Amino acid sequence: MKYLLQYSGGVCSAWAGVRAIEQYGVENVDWLFADVLMEDKDLHRFNGDIERVLGVKITRLCEGRNPWQVFRDEHMIGNSRADMCSRILKRELLRKHIFGNYMPLDSTILFGMDFSEANRLENMAGIYAPFAVAAPMLAAPLWDKCKMQSEIKSRFGIEPPQLYKEGFPHNNCGGFCVKAGQAHFAHLLKVRPETYAYHEAEEQAMREFLGKDVAILRDRRGGTVKPLTLLAFRDRVATGEFDKNEWGGCGCATS
Repeated sequence: MKYLLQYSGGVCSAWAGVRAIEQYGVENVDWLFADVLMEDKDLHRFNGDIERVLGVKITRLCEGRNPWQVFRDEHMIGNSRADMCSRILKRELLRKHIFGNYMPLDSTILFGMDFSEANRLENMAGIYAPFAVAAPMLAAPLWDKCKMQSEIKSRFGIEPPQLYKEGFPHNNCGGFCVKAGQAHFAHLLKVRPETYAYHEAEEQAMREFLGKDVAILRDRRGGTVKPLTLLAFRDRVATGEFDKNEWGGCGCATS
């Protein structure tokens, strides 16, 4: 039996891989990583440490475009309701690889989901049928990501990814995500202003390319919903007039 880990570069999927290795043996767990060409450089350091310490080989899959190139080709900016970036660059790529290289009768697909994401596993079962699916971190002991970070450092000597240290809830896309909310983007502007400026410029270029008033974020003030550009959102952050609780969600490979 082969166990196919959809590995994101984060601590939860890393621990899912550790538990799978402990239960099934390192030779029976295949680590699959979809690179969207917009990852933080420390993610690749973390991947290298995982390979070196655990003795695994991470299979890197790459479609060849980054999210903004996908948006241009799809003539649409991604947002919380239409994440074609993760659909094309992660989910479809991973599914194509799995269905093309493994057999359902002797393979189980593993996901890095913690106890707060249990509802997603049922969705994955339908998407990947007839493959069996499982999420090792949904079994006891149940850990949050803080516990996962401390354990991976104390047990294996692996430094957790930099994005977690900077207060981001995930280790994907260099802290960027079209499914993120206003609080998340305010945090990105604060701790990674150069990254924010890059996406601000890309969003503006897409608006000009499409000739439409579109944006990643939404302005819901006044009882109406309208686009809120990252450029305009800068002013909201400066005045503190933004939703400080709207972090959004980033479950790219399991949405």
